[in-house]
Amino acid sequence: MDYQVHESAIVDEGAQIGSGSRVWHFVHVCGGARVGRNVSMGQNVFVGNKVTIGDNCKIQNNVSVYDNVHLEEGVFCGPSMVFTNVYNPRSLIERKDEYRETLVKRGATLGANCTIVCGVTIGAYAFVGAGAVVNKDVPDYALIVGVPGKQIGWMSEFGEQLDLPMDGNGEVRCAHTGAHYVLRDGRVTKGSG
Repeated sequence: MDYQVHESAIVDEGAQIGSGSRVWHFVHVCGGARVGRNVSMGQNVFVGNKVTIGDNCKIQNNVSVYDNVHLEEGVFCGPSMVFTNVYNPRSLIERKDEYRETLVKRGATLGANCTIVCGVTIGAYAFVGAGAVVNKDVPDYALIVGVPGKQIGWMSEFGEQLDLPMDGNGEVRCAHTGAHYVLRDGRVTKGSG
């Protein structure tokens, strides 16, 4: 075993966990889970059977990654943030066949106590602020805050807000890395120049 598991954690037989990962206190990883390399799962994390977690993700304390949630490489899940997998749950009605797929793309940040309603895609390097409720798809590099979540700007891969308009076109360089970002037709891409 080339990953670390705290003695209080439970890793069910069949779970795949990549090298260098850390499974902290009271974590439960179900047998069907697929977890990449160098992933950190903080205290009291739950990982369902039909879950994929990419390399270098950080899942902070008290996060449940339920079935049909997929995290690409480098996703940050803040403390006590929430995923769902049924859109209209009822205790008395079985809806396991209605689970909706949720995809969080490479490098995205999900702030503390935010809620991601099932069936959405969070774009690459998007940033969901603490306490926000996301109920629709989020573009790459978008900054989302509030209830319901609303886009208020754009973020760099470094994690700093970019001085770009909400609509129209524009270009800017990240003050920390010098990376070039281009806004065209409501979509931000990382430029080559």
